[in-house]
Order: sequence, then C-alpha cells, then structure tokens
Amino acid sequence: MSNRMNSRESDPMDLQQSRLGSLLKEAREYLGLSQESVAAKLGMPRASVSALESGKRKVSSLELKRLAQLYKRPLSHFLTDEPGSHEPEDRTTVALFRTTKSLTDEDREQVLRFAQFLKRAGRAPTSSR
Repeated sequence: MSNRMNSRESDPMDLQQSRLGSLLKEAREYLGLSQESVAAKLGMPRASVSALESGKRKVSSLELKRLAQLYKRPLSHFLTDEPGSHEPEDRTTVALFRTTKSLTDEDREQVLRFAQFLKRAGRAPTSSR
C-alpha cells in the first residue's frame, strides 16, 4: 500500500491540484477572508473550502470561476504554470490593500492620488552633514 501511496503523491495531477489549492488559499488570505465567509458566499460547507485548499477535493470549472470572481483575480491566475506568476506580494502592498479596502471609494481615490504624487515627486533629498 505504501508504494501505491508514494506513486499517488508524485502524480502530476495531484501536484497540480495541490498547487491550485495553495493558490486559492493564498488569494483568500490576501483578501482577509475566512473559509467560513467564502463557503457562505459560494453556498457550500466550510469543510469543502478546506478540502479545495488542501488539494483533497477537485475544483469544478464553475467553482473556480466563482472563486476567481470572489478573489478578484483573473481565472488565468489559477491556471497558469509560468514561473514567477504567483509570487506573493510584499508586506507593504498587502498592508496597503487591507487598510484601504474598508475605505469609501472617494477615500481610496484620495489615497491613489497621494501615492501617484509621491511616485512623481521621487525620493526626498538626504542631507549630507
């Protein structure tokens, strides 16, 4: 039985399913969503969301489409195998996203304008004493 298990663990389809589960979990956590809230929005048990993320349950194409919409990611994000296409965001980007997502649309626009202003202004000069 252990030989059978080892061959299953190295099965390319199982590896892809596990990778997809990791991407789903990363996207959910990035938005600060709980498995419970995702399950409620998709009309499925929380255990199903957990099984999807751990690679123990296959994701149907319709579920993947709904998850991509919920996670505000293009469907291709979950389907591409290109190296570097799924690198995690840096901590500052994640913190900015989480902080601004609860703001009003008007306040988010103000934050965006300020960030664009800072980008155009460049680095602050340093004094050389």
